[in-house]
Amino acid sequence: MASILLLEDDLPLGQSLQRVLSMAGHKVLWLRTAADARRFLQEDGDFALLLLDITLPDGTGLDLLAWWRQQGRKTPVMMITARDSVEERVEGLDCGADDYLGKPFAMEEMLSRVRALLRRHCGQASNVWQLGPLSLDTARRRVQLDAQEVPLSVREYDILLSLAAEPGRVMTREQIERSLGGSDLLDSNAIDVHIYKLRKKLGNDWISTVRGVGYALEVPLPTDGVTLP
Repeated sequence: MASILLLEDDLPLGQSLQRVLSMAGHKVLWLRTAADARRFLQEDGDFALLLLDITLPDGTGLDLLAWWRQQGRKTPVMMITARDSVEERVEGLDCGADDYLGKPFAMEEMLSRVRALLRRHCGQASNVWQLGPLSLDTARRRVQLDAQEVPLSVREYDILLSLAAEPGRVMTREQIERSLGGSDLLDSNAIDVHIYKLRKKLGNDWISTVRGVGYALEVPLPTDGVTLP
């Protein structure tokens, strides 16, 4: 599951993209103006991916992209636009876009490109994320530890996936909740309970607690001299 900011002023297309991405398991914030997008990015830039239209009522997605990159942000960005001449594609890529999808397009292709960008951003080359002896199959939602299947609940898997996206990075409870959509985590202790269950299944060394801040996934160091990927 990824948190995605979608900037698209076309109402039918925006609704379709939001629905398809949500059905694929992502949390989608759909906005229709560059001003709203800039405001949300300033308040909370914790998105895994930006999908930006170019032609907007109050500016362009390219201007927003240039501003975002000037902030030093490396969030993957895909431009979705009917302006897909070679010159316009080059301009978008030169402004810092990671991918460029011309309209009209098939939703299956869009989803495939989204998956590829998210994998690349997480340093993974395939749907199977390998973190030492721990592997997460993001297509099948399966987890293995030392080649043994680890049965996880839906929420346990989603929390583990959020932490695994950036091993070693401390995520607050609020950030974890946002990555899950926050739909059924109204109990303030729910995250703690899920973390406790994950530790029972994976081992205490896999998830560290930074008191007063949050949690991080830690890949245990090998004891036999093997270098982790």
